[in-house]
Amino acid sequence: MKLRPYQREAIEAVLDARRRGVRRMLLALPTGAGKTIIFSELIRRARHPVLVLAHRDELLAQARAKIEAALRRNANDRRTVSLERGLRRASRDAGVVVASIRSLHEGRIGPALAGRDLRLVIYDECHHAVADSNRRVLEQIGVFAPDWPGTLVGFTATTRRADGRGLGEVFEEIVYERSLREMIDDRYLRPLRGLRFSTAADLSSVTVRGDDFDEDELEEAVDVESRNLLVARAIQECTRDRRTIAFCVTVRHAENLARSLRELGVPAAMVCGEMPKPDRIRTLRRFAEGALRVITNVGVLTEGFDDPGVSAVAMVRPTRSVSMYLQCVGRGMRLSPDSEDCLVLDFVDLSALDVVTSATLDAAAKGQPAQAGEETEPAQEEEERQEPLQIPVEQLDEAPATLAEIQDRLAKFDPLTMDQRDQTAAISLNAWLSLGVAGMMLYFQSPAGELSSFELEPAGRTGAIAWLGDRRLGRFSTMAEAVQAVDEELPKFGDPTSARPDAPWRLAPVSDALRVAVEQLQPPRLAPDVGTALAHLALASALERIMGRRRPRPTRS
Repeated sequence: MKLRPYQREAIEAVLDARRRGVRRMLLALPTGAGKTIIFSELIRRARHPVLVLAHRDELLAQARAKIEAALRRNANDRRTVSLERGLRRASRDAGVVVASIRSLHEGRIGPALAGRDLRLVIYDECHHAVADSNRRVLEQIGVFAPDWPGTLVGFTATTRRADGRGLGEVFEEIVYERSLREMIDDRYLRPLRGLRFSTAADLSSVTVRGDDFDEDELEEAVDVESRNLLVARAIQECTRDRRTIAFCVTVRHAENLARSLRELGVPAAMVCGEMPKPDRIRTLRRFAEGALRVITNVGVLTEGFDDPGVSAVAMVRPTRSVSMYLQCVGRGMRLSPDSEDCLVLDFVDLSALDVVTSATLDAAAKGQPAQAGEETEPAQEEEERQEPLQIPVEQLDEAPATLAEIQDRLAKFDPLTMDQRDQTAAISLNAWLSLGVAGMMLYFQSPAGELSSFELEPAGRTGAIAWLGDRRLGRFSTMAEAVQAVDEELPKFGDPTSARPDAPWRLAPVSDALRVAVEQLQPPRLAPDVGTALAHLALASALERIMGRRRPRPTRS
């Protein structure tokens, strides 16, 4: 296993800190930096029993696999790695115990660690360490005792906590840190590309607790049909060729968004912590295999989820928390040949937050530690000082149907700095019409002034076939490539300006015949101009074809 330069630096920083007398130390590294590889190498060098603490089953399984791989590098290393969680008990002769910290309650921790001369304790996702129940486990291990001979090494991607408590309550020093920007600049993580949506969600009356929103009130504000439909359409259009994770507020919110996506023909499913583990594993396997394009989730994928094939993240859950935002976005930044960047769809105004932060041991709120308490119970005075996040509001009557309409609600932003830019997102200059699961369509005028259309028909999981009327033009590996190819070839078939959203023919008043046709749709529609009328009719025609209510188009060969 070849370590990256910064991973070697991190290991040396730990060893140097221990020589200086630091016993409880912290490493702050972004998601995707290979924290498990670093502490596996530390364990490989250890000469006494080791304890690894983690919170989620996924983290425990990953840790065990990486540690075993590191130990196998030395043929003479006979140490075994054993799990302590749920009904499983670590073997007495295990050299490394990987434990769920929730399993180490007072009645279990004594027998589990009896006879083990622990000299190295690794704590993964250690921003949870200051919660009272977790701190009690550390106290029983003995890490705070003046004469403890061991070393506590904590790893986290964020040193900020929602309750404002500083990690200095547990750790003495941050001995090594590396920022997200450094990891991207050195090409160890994918760069971020962001698209921001304005929604009609009004969060002005949602209570703030700690540095984030009250979940029950937040769910009521954002889990509404019109917003879910807008989110689903945005995911459908902007992440067509990407596997996507959507972060939601509650289980019900995640279920409703997954349903909205499926109604548009996007293969989607929901995962949450309350799901039976076999069901969750089965769903995530289908997602990894490409049978599902979108996973909606609540909390379960913010930590310990490792799938480099994910290249888009939808922040459907409004948040004031930098740490939560950073954890979520990190799920799409691991290097993979599938994509050159990570696309972030942001549905909340987070312009006041800055994800590019230096790690700090101070309390995140006002530089003062919060009163001792459980992680989910922030200090009341801190709650009162916070101002609710104001979201720019745009009234929406329905989800946008064309890329031009989506562009009107989009603006590029840098997910690292949260800087808003004025230019609209460059999906295409032309007025491509989304037909949902049936593909896409572009109307334009031929040289003779007649109305013609290109159509992109889905082929396979991500591909598309381009048609001009009944003439097949070619097959492309992704929908985005097909859009680009048609845009480039358009001048050969007609006036390029006639395909633009502001083409005069699109803005012309509808004829009586066209108006009647639109009004006869179910449900009836209103069309102020020709372009809108044709869009409604095309969508209705595609839906009928999908539902089998009329014959498909003539066979084209």
